Amino acid sequence: MTLTWPWALLGLLALPLVLLAYRRLLRRQAARRTELALRGLVVARPTRRDRLRHLAPALLLTALAVMLFAMSRPVAAVAEPAREGTVVLAFDVSTSMGAKDVQPTRLDAAKAAAKVFIDKQPPTIKLGVVAFGGNGVIAQQPTTDKAQVLAAVGRLQPSGETSLGRGILTSLSAIAGKPIVSSGDGENVAGSETPIGYYPGTAVVLLTDGENTSGPDPTELADLASSAGVKIFPIGLGSAAGTVLQVGGFSIATRLDEDALKKMATTTGGTYYAAGDASTLTQVYDSIQLTWVSRTVPREVTSLIAGIATLLLLLGTAVSVLRQGRVV
Repeated sequence: MTLTWPWALLGLLALPLVLLAYRRLLRRQAARRTELALRGLVVARPTRRDRLRHLAPALLLTALAVMLFAMSRPVAAVAEPAREGTVVLAFDVSTSMGAKDVQPTRLDAAKAAAKVFIDKQPPTIKLGVVAFGGNGVIAQQPTTDKAQVLAAVGRLQPSGETSLGRGILTSLSAIAGKPIVSSGDGENVAGSETPIGYYPGTAVVLLTDGENTSGPDPTELADLASSAGVKIFPIGLGSAAGTVLQVGGFSIATRLDEDALKKMATTTGGTYYAAGDASTLTQVYDSIQLTWVSRTVPREVTSLIAGIATLLLLLGTAVSVLRQGRVV
């Protein structure tokens, strides 16, 4: 515990003076009682030991000491619960995400729900944005600056093919803060054999229609994410029946492929959600829960100390009134 105004403790020097004044008052009362008894004005009482005689004054004096201590504005380390962690919003920005089986489009619905999710997050949560099609790009490194995250989401546009593996790989790079590359048999930091590491309290929200058209294998990368403590929450956008998308004069059939997404969720301990519309997608974001942790932070506890002093003051007053009929 530290004190903001330690010089305020000088007020405690007055306590011995108060104690001396109290003892002097007791002697004067005893002398006055003896004088009146000699004159026959009061009945002399036998001297007896009253163990509770000084209880009320002791409580009042303690209350004064605690109040003087509170004036020094003490600061204590207080354990506070908080949600902490990192969430990477990985958006599939392939051409198929422009389909309108989720209004207004799959990607626009995902972006609208993501903005609601971002606004709801406490300041202790770091948010990152990844855009993936044939390749993956970190659109925004994990940060607590919500304005930057919202701006990154707003810039996303659909184009190209789909690589779920690249989306996972780039999301892991964003979480690890270092590039993770595919090396065939395993996943290591580029130019090193050092493992990716372990990152509890992290999650990847994978927003995609699940149509994987290029490598690397998303199943193998889901295993890597699991070993790193990263949970993947795939959100399937679109319908299993599918729709036809017009691109450059060509008709492209596209549908939601749920099998691979469910397998990724199971592998990493996450949950798969099928979001058929924007309102459902918003509810999905609300269900993403991270770890609650206890952090020790410095807090001024003046009000708490003053409250204790007030309770002692009230208790001392009550004892004095009950025993003597008066406060002093």
